[in-house]
Amino acid sequence: MSSEFIYLHGFASSPNSAKANYLRDRFNQIQIPLTIPDLNQSDFTHLTMTRQLHQVRTIFPPSPTPVTLIGSSFGGLTSAWLGETELQCQKLVLLAPAFTFLSLWLSALGEKTVKSWHTEGFLPVYHYGEKRSLPLSYDFVTDLKQYSETDIKRQIPTLIIHGINDGVIPIQASRNFAASRPWIKLIELDSDHSLANVFPEIWQEISTFCQLSNF
Repeated sequence: MSSEFIYLHGFASSPNSAKANYLRDRFNQIQIPLTIPDLNQSDFTHLTMTRQLHQVRTIFPPSPTPVTLIGSSFGGLTSAWLGETELQCQKLVLLAPAFTFLSLWLSALGEKTVKSWHTEGFLPVYHYGEKRSLPLSYDFVTDLKQYSETDIKRQIPTLIIHGINDGVIPIQASRNFAASRPWIKLIELDSDHSLANVFPEIWQEISTFCQLSNF
Protein backbone atom coordinates (compact mmCIF):
# COMPACT_ATOMS: atom_id res chain seq x y z
CA MET A 1 0.00 0.00 0.00
CA SER A 2 1.45 3.35 -1.07
CA SER A 3 2.17 5.91 1.60
CA GLU A 4 0.53 9.31 1.68
CA PHE A 5 2.90 12.24 2.20
CA ILE A 6 2.23 15.21 4.46
CA TYR A 7 4.55 18.22 4.88
CA LEU A 8 4.43 20.28 8.08
CA HIS A 9 5.89 23.79 7.88
CA GLY A 10 7.75 25.49 10.69
CA PHE A 11 6.81 27.90 13.46
CA ALA A 12 5.62 31.32 12.23
CA SER A 13 5.87 30.03 8.67
CA SER A 14 3.30 28.95 6.10
CA PRO A 15 2.51 26.46 3.30
CA ASN A 16 4.08 28.99 0.92
CA SER A 17 7.56 28.90 2.44
CA ALA A 18 10.52 28.34 0.13
CA LYS A 19 11.00 24.80 1.42
CA ALA A 20 7.31 23.92 1.11
CA ASN A 21 7.16 25.25 -2.44
CA TYR A 22 10.31 23.42 -3.46
CA LEU A 23 9.09 20.08 -2.13
CA ARG A 24 5.62 20.63 -3.59
CA ASP A 25 7.21 21.13 -7.01
CA ARG A 26 9.43 18.06 -6.69
CA PHE A 27 6.51 15.85 -5.66
CA ASN A 28 4.40 17.26 -8.50
CA GLN A 29 7.13 16.36 -10.99
CA ILE A 30 6.91 12.70 -9.99
CA GLN A 31 3.10 12.88 -9.78
CA ILE A 32 2.84 12.10 -6.08
CA PRO A 33 0.46 14.24 -4.00
CA LEU A 34 1.99 16.17 -1.11
CA THR A 35 -0.47 17.53 1.43
CA ILE A 36 0.66 20.80 3.05
CA PRO A 37 -1.77 22.03 5.71
CA ASP A 38 -1.74 25.59 7.03
CA LEU A 39 -0.83 25.05 10.66
CA ASN A 40 -1.66 28.66 11.50
CA GLN A 41 -5.37 27.93 10.97
CA SER A 42 -5.89 31.70 10.50
CA ASP A 43 -5.24 32.05 14.23
CA PHE A 44 -1.50 32.07 14.95
CA THR A 45 -2.22 33.84 18.24
CA HIS A 46 -3.69 30.68 19.77
CA LEU A 47 -1.27 28.17 18.27
CA THR A 48 -0.26 25.28 20.53
CA MET A 49 1.44 21.97 19.95
CA THR A 50 -1.74 20.19 21.04
CA ARG A 51 -3.83 22.11 18.49
CA GLN A 52 -1.29 21.38 15.77
CA LEU A 53 -1.23 17.65 16.55
CA HIS A 54 -5.02 17.48 16.48
CA GLN A 55 -5.20 19.36 13.19
CA VAL A 56 -2.79 17.02 11.43
CA ARG A 57 -4.51 13.91 12.79
CA THR A 58 -7.76 15.08 11.20
CA ILE A 59 -6.21 15.04 7.71
CA PHE A 60 -4.75 11.54 7.96
CA PRO A 61 -6.13 9.17 5.33
CA PRO A 62 -8.38 6.34 6.49
CA SER A 63 -6.55 3.57 8.35
CA PRO A 64 -4.54 1.53 7.52
CA THR A 65 -3.11 3.76 4.76
CA PRO A 66 0.50 4.49 5.83
CA VAL A 67 1.64 8.08 6.24
CA THR A 68 5.08 9.60 5.74
CA LEU A 69 5.52 12.92 7.52
CA ILE A 70 8.05 15.49 6.37
CA GLY A 71 8.43 18.25 8.95
CA SER A 72 10.52 21.40 9.06
CA SER A 73 11.73 22.88 12.37
CA PHE A 74 8.67 23.07 14.68
CA GLY A 75 6.85 21.02 12.06
CA GLY A 76 9.61 18.46 12.50
CA LEU A 77 9.05 18.37 16.25
CA THR A 78 5.33 17.97 15.59
CA SER A 79 6.07 15.13 13.18
CA ALA A 80 8.19 13.37 15.79
CA TRP A 81 5.28 13.47 18.24
CA LEU A 82 2.83 12.20 15.64
CA GLY A 83 5.24 9.39 14.85
CA GLU A 84 5.18 8.46 18.52
CA THR A 85 1.40 8.39 18.87
CA GLU A 86 0.00 7.50 15.43
CA LEU A 87 0.64 3.97 14.21
CA GLN A 88 -0.23 5.03 10.65
CA CYS A 89 3.03 7.01 10.62
CA GLN A 90 5.49 4.65 8.98
CA LYS A 91 8.34 7.05 8.19
CA LEU A 92 9.55 10.47 9.33
CA VAL A 93 11.73 13.02 7.58
CA LEU A 94 12.74 15.79 9.98
CA LEU A 95 14.41 18.89 8.55
CA ALA A 96 16.28 20.88 11.21
CA PRO A 97 13.75 19.61 13.78
CA ALA A 98 13.08 21.95 16.69
CA PHE A 99 14.22 19.70 19.51
CA THR A 100 14.71 21.67 22.77
CA PHE A 101 12.84 24.53 21.05
CA LEU A 102 11.13 25.87 24.14
CA SER A 103 14.19 26.03 26.38
CA LEU A 104 16.26 27.60 23.60
CA TRP A 105 13.63 30.23 22.82
CA LEU A 106 12.84 31.18 26.40
CA SER A 107 16.55 31.49 27.13
CA ALA A 108 17.02 33.73 24.08
CA LEU A 109 14.08 35.92 25.09
CA GLY A 110 15.45 36.40 28.58
CA GLU A 111 13.80 36.24 31.97
CA LYS A 112 12.34 39.76 31.86
CA THR A 113 10.61 39.26 28.50
CA VAL A 114 9.30 35.83 29.47
CA LYS A 115 7.92 37.18 32.73
CA SER A 116 6.21 40.02 30.87
CA TRP A 117 4.78 37.53 28.36
CA HIS A 118 3.37 35.45 31.21
CA THR A 119 1.92 38.50 32.95
CA GLU A 120 0.43 40.18 29.89
CA GLY A 121 -0.62 36.95 28.20
CA PHE A 122 0.72 37.73 24.72
CA LEU A 123 4.07 38.27 23.00
CA PRO A 124 4.60 39.93 19.58
CA VAL A 125 6.25 37.38 17.28
CA TYR A 126 7.42 38.07 13.74
CA HIS A 127 5.50 35.78 11.40
CA TYR A 128 7.46 35.04 8.23
CA GLY A 129 4.38 33.92 6.31
CA GLU A 130 2.43 37.07 7.17
CA LYS A 131 5.52 39.31 7.03
CA ARG A 132 4.43 41.12 10.19
CA SER A 133 4.38 40.69 13.95
CA LEU A 134 1.44 38.82 15.47
CA PRO A 135 0.60 38.24 19.14
CA LEU A 136 1.20 34.74 20.50
CA SER A 137 -0.58 33.59 23.63
CA TYR A 138 1.45 32.36 26.61
CA ASP A 139 -0.68 29.22 26.35
CA PHE A 140 1.85 28.15 23.70
CA VAL A 141 4.47 27.85 26.45
CA THR A 142 2.19 26.22 29.01
CA ASP A 143 1.06 23.64 26.47
CA LEU A 144 4.51 22.81 25.11
CA LYS A 145 5.86 22.16 28.61
CA GLN A 146 3.70 19.01 28.65
CA TYR A 147 5.77 17.47 25.85
CA SER A 148 9.06 15.96 27.00
CA GLU A 149 11.19 14.71 24.11
CA THR A 150 12.51 11.87 26.27
CA ASP A 151 9.06 10.31 25.79
CA ILE A 152 9.56 9.92 22.04
CA LYS A 153 10.62 6.28 21.85
CA ARG A 154 8.75 4.55 19.03
CA GLN A 155 11.15 2.81 16.69
CA ILE A 156 10.02 4.26 13.39
CA PRO A 157 12.35 4.75 10.41
CA THR A 158 13.47 8.36 10.72
CA LEU A 159 15.71 10.58 8.62
CA ILE A 160 17.00 13.79 10.17
CA ILE A 161 18.70 16.41 8.00
CA HIS A 162 20.31 19.27 9.92
CA GLY A 163 22.70 22.08 9.04
CA ILE A 164 25.97 22.22 10.94
CA ASN A 165 25.75 26.04 11.04
CA ASP A 166 22.21 26.19 12.40
CA GLY A 167 21.99 29.21 14.71
CA VAL A 168 18.35 28.64 15.67
CA ILE A 169 18.30 24.96 16.66
CA PRO A 170 21.94 23.90 17.12
CA ILE A 171 22.80 20.64 15.39
CA GLN A 172 23.77 19.22 18.78
CA ALA A 173 20.05 18.96 19.55
CA SER A 174 19.60 16.47 16.70
CA ARG A 175 22.85 14.71 17.56
CA ASN A 176 21.67 14.20 21.12
CA PHE A 177 18.23 13.03 20.00
CA ALA A 178 19.65 10.53 17.50
CA ALA A 179 22.40 9.24 19.80
CA SER A 180 20.02 7.23 21.97
CA ARG A 181 17.76 6.16 19.08
CA PRO A 182 19.69 3.86 16.71
CA TRP A 183 16.79 3.71 14.25
CA ILE A 184 17.44 7.34 13.29
CA LYS A 185 19.71 8.32 10.39
CA LEU A 186 21.22 11.78 10.89
CA ILE A 187 22.65 13.61 7.90
CA GLU A 188 24.65 16.76 8.59
CA LEU A 189 24.94 19.33 5.82
CA ASP A 190 26.90 22.55 5.44
CA SER A 191 23.94 24.87 5.93
CA ASP A 192 22.00 26.97 8.42
CA HIS A 193 18.50 26.58 9.83
CA SER A 194 16.79 27.40 6.53
CA LEU A 195 18.73 24.69 4.65
CA ALA A 196 18.11 26.94 1.64
CA ASN A 197 21.44 26.21 -0.05
CA VAL A 198 21.01 22.41 0.04
CA PHE A 199 17.49 21.84 -1.31
CA PRO A 200 18.71 19.47 -4.09
CA GLU A 201 20.65 17.40 -1.55
CA ILE A 202 17.57 17.26 0.70
CA TRP A 203 15.43 16.06 -2.19
CA GLN A 204 17.94 13.36 -3.07
CA GLU A 205 18.01 12.12 0.51
CA ILE A 206 14.20 12.16 0.75
CA SER A 207 13.88 10.32 -2.57
CA THR A 208 16.26 7.60 -1.43
CA PHE A 209 14.88 7.27 2.10
CA CYS A 210 11.25 7.17 0.93
CA GLN A 211 12.06 5.04 -2.14
CA LEU A 212 10.15 7.46 -4.33
CA SER A 213 11.42 5.77 -7.48
CA ASN A 214 9.24 2.81 -6.52
CA PHE A 215 6.02 4.84 -6.62
